[in-house]
Amino acid sequence: MNDTPITDADLHAYVDGELPVDRQAQVADWLSTQPTAAARVLAYRAQKQALRDLFDPVLDEPWPPSWHRYAASPPPLAPLSQWSRWRHSWPALAAGCLLTLAGGSAGWLAHARFHPATVIAQTVPLPRQAAVAHAVFSPDIKRPVEISAEHEEQLVTWLSKRLGTAVRPAKLGQLGYELIGGRLLPGNSGPVAQFMYHDASGQRLTLYVSTENVANRETAFRFEAQGSVNVFYWIDGKFGYALSASVGKDELARLASAVHEQFDSR
Repeated sequence: MNDTPITDADLHAYVDGELPVDRQAQVADWLSTQPTAAARVLAYRAQKQALRDLFDPVLDEPWPPSWHRYAASPPPLAPLSQWSRWRHSWPALAAGCLLTLAGGSAGWLAHARFHPATVIAQTVPLPRQAAVAHAVFSPDIKRPVEISAEHEEQLVTWLSKRLGTAVRPAKLGQLGYELIGGRLLPGNSGPVAQFMYHDASGQRLTLYVSTENVANRETAFRFEAQGSVNVFYWIDGKFGYALSASVGKDELARLASAVHEQFDSR
């Protein structure tokens, strides 16, 4: 019998099915007597499934048209008579390749150095950011937020300072959702805020607030289904809002309208 203490690494490996058979059985027996750890394992599994639902569809996306030429059959080899001529020009070809690589690398580094926000900000749209953050943190039983609702004033002060502008959670109690708390997250080019709520059944809802919008003036509600997570999002000035939950579109629209009404006066 293996008496080695069971660690968090064991629990994650257990969820991923990466433990040896005897260790897997030992962890299963231990979990049957540890309800708190068992709840964490359920949360890990829910998080893993949510991420799978979110990103698996990407595997089925078609290749960009420009990639198809790389999948084509390679051209036939050149006749042997040509290799003799190329052998003498190889040093020049190698030097040219090195210069090309060096110039390309320098150009890319300069581009990233002087235009980091442009390069990064175009990679992850607001609804995808919000859905991923929801899928990662909402299943967490032990620590879903950094600062709980019991310290809401501290939470608001901290997030407002980090984002450089006043941010606050919406009040959704009349709609059945109470604030759990919030956390700071990385955005495309700076910090963003996430507020988390739950209803009486334990269903969780997250409000993602970004201040990274500098060009888009579109204020209309938009809806996207990101795997098992539904997202309503909209832009209001420099603010981007995204409400995420695994609830129906109509229910989420009702909640998003309530949030929008509260923040419409910014």
